[in-house]
Formats: sequence, C-alpha cells, structure tokens
Amino acid sequence: MADTSSPAVSASEPASDTLTDPTGFSVTALLGRGGRSAPVSEKSVLTLPAAWRALEILTGVFALTPMIYYRRLDDDGKERATGSPLYKMFRDRPNGIQSDFQFKEVLLGDLLLAGKFLAFQHRDALYQTTALSRLDPYGAAVSQQWDRTDGHELFFDVNLPDGSRERLTRADVWYVPGFSRDGIGGLDRVQFMQDAINAGVATAGFAARFWENNAQPSTVLAAKGKVAPEDKAKIRADWKARFSGTKSAGDVAVVDQEMDVKFLQHDNKASQHIESRTFNVLDMARMWGVPPHLLFELSRATFSNIDHQSLEFILYSMSPHYSRVAAAATHAFAEPGHYFEFLPEALLKGDIKSRFEAYGIGIDKGILSPNEARVMENRNKRDGGDEYRMGSGSTLESAEPSQPKPTPAPAPEDED
Repeated sequence: MADTSSPAVSASEPASDTLTDPTGFSVTALLGRGGRSAPVSEKSVLTLPAAWRALEILTGVFALTPMIYYRRLDDDGKERATGSPLYKMFRDRPNGIQSDFQFKEVLLGDLLLAGKFLAFQHRDALYQTTALSRLDPYGAAVSQQWDRTDGHELFFDVNLPDGSRERLTRADVWYVPGFSRDGIGGLDRVQFMQDAINAGVATAGFAARFWENNAQPSTVLAAKGKVAPEDKAKIRADWKARFSGTKSAGDVAVVDQEMDVKFLQHDNKASQHIESRTFNVLDMARMWGVPPHLLFELSRATFSNIDHQSLEFILYSMSPHYSRVAAAATHAFAEPGHYFEFLPEALLKGDIKSRFEAYGIGIDKGILSPNEARVMENRNKRDGGDEYRMGSGSTLESAEPSQPKPTPAPAPEDED
C-alpha cells in the first residue's frame, strides 16, 4: 500500500485549547475545533494499530490466494489455461519488478483505501497484454461519456510514473472500482468514515499526550495579586519547561509571589478511556469487515465461536473481494470461453483430524480420488491413486463387479 494522499486532503492534529488546558486534555482537543471532524488521509488511517492490522490481514490473505485462468470445457468442466500468457501474468509475474503477491496486495490496498485500482496495460507486438503497472489512484480521475449507440465509455486522466499526466482509454488501463453506487466510480471509505477514524486518532493522541506529560493533570497557578499578561506568559512557559514531561518526574516545584499550585483532577476510569479505545478497535473491525479476534480484541470472544468467525471472514469479507477482482479481470482480459477464478479452498481447511475425516468420506463415497485428496494436502500423487471408489465400500470403479457365489446344494441325508 502506497503512502500517498490526495492533494486536497491532508491530515491534521487534533486542536487543543492551551489557554484553559495547557496539556491539551480538553473536549476541544478530542472533537476538533467547533466539534467538527478534521479531514483524514491514508496516512492518518495507518497511524491506528487496529486499522493497520485490519488492512494487513485483508491484503495479505487476498494476496496469498491464487487467481487462476481457466478454459471452459464442453462437458461443463474446466481446465487451467496454462499455455496462455494471461495465466502466467496473473499467476506468477504481473510485471518485471513485482511478484504476484506484491501486486495483489497493492491491488486490494488501493480498493480499500482509495476505492479504486488502476493499472497500465503493457502490450506486445500482437497487442496482447503482457504486464501491468499500478497507477496512483489518488492521481487518477475517471470520466465517462455516454451515447445511445455504445452506452458508457470511460476515460482516465492519470499521473504516469514518469511524471507526465495523460488521458487514457480502457484499452490502456485496467480499472477495478470498489464498492460503488453507479458501478463506475468506487466510493472512498476513508472519507466517508472520517468521524470514526478521527475518534480513534484523537483517543490515541490523548493517551500519548497524557503519558508524555508524566500522567500529570492540568495545573493551575493561583496568585493572590494581579499578574500582568506578559508575566503570565513567562510564568506559564517557565512552569511547562521545568515540570512538564516524563523527564521532570519527581522534581520539586518552588513557587514565589504567594502563588498556590492546584492540580485539576482527570479520572481516566470515570471517562471510560479504556472502553473508548476498545470501542475504536471494534469500529475499525466494522469498517474493514474483519472479525475482532483477528485484531486481538478478545474481550467477548469464546473459543467455541472463533472457528465460525474465521469461516465467516472468508465467506462474507474476502469472497466479495475475490469475485470483484476476478470478474473485472475476466471482463477486461479473458478470451471467449475463458474466465478467472480465485481458489480460497486452502483457507477453509479445518484442523488435521477434521480434514482427514472429510477426505475419508469423500473417497469412500466416490467424490474424491486419493490423489485429489493428496494434492489438496500439497502432496505428490501416487500410482493407482486416480481411481474412484464405488458406493460406500472400497471397490474401485474400474474393477469388475464381483459375482455372488452360488449357494451350495444341501448334502443328501443318509438312509438307514
């Protein structure tokens, strides 16, 4: 994921009211000036540990799942189109500098953070796409044209890696929009969720400032007489320089001018600071569609439901990403009778006992051959392992059906 941000959007620190709260622990600091949410960027999102972990999980799981190029067969079956350049490009080498893992990791990162992914298509002399180079989604604008004959046509004004800006067509750019309301422009969830993100940033910033100040509450220096404004500024600056921060822990304060030192009480427990930080983790889990236990939020987890949550993560969080990208690749690149498909089966495996019991049932019922089960376990095939079983027994399909043995006639009784 690139550390870039839109020129029109920048991160900002939470505002603080230093006149009434020198440490910045004010309500204004938590909510921003006027209680309005500050703009957020990709960089500010990644300062949140829960958001970083959620994005790392989503992009990592997506990247380790292979996307295969298939050819449909006449019997409704399929086979891998290993001879096609598209198979090799998406399976092994999308371009000269990135592995397929790195390319897919960046792909989903752009979809999640920017709402869209764009890649320049490099072509050979036969006009076949041979490589893909990622384009900065924050420097790309998608425009559309529509007419009654051809419908929609898309154009892309993009910043190219060489620093130039150019208008390109669909023949030049592979475009994958994220969640969208019109099927053309992907929505930027970071901007839509900026209130939730700012709440997490403000809470983390509050904790950092609190501990940087040696966990000392705000201080009031009360003088019996009137103090000139310029003297107030000097006294405040001198106090902060001497007694703020962890390096001043244990120092002894000596005040003159009949000043009285008072400390404003701040009860983190009463303000539910810990609960707020936990809720922020849950908000990030909701925002990115990641089960809380994968973000190490286990306060309400039980060992009986974590397995089901992991399965639901693949089915409901990852599967839409797989289908979105595979459908976009099929639409843009696939030849007639071909399609792309992700293979997440390896992520759905249970423990070894459950897997082997399932393999045994599949082999016994003739659903799997022993060699197919061995391949699923990343093991080499063995001789004779391609035979399927029949029914609920161990008889091979290729074996001659056994004939029932004739019942022997009863022996004649001896006559006296």
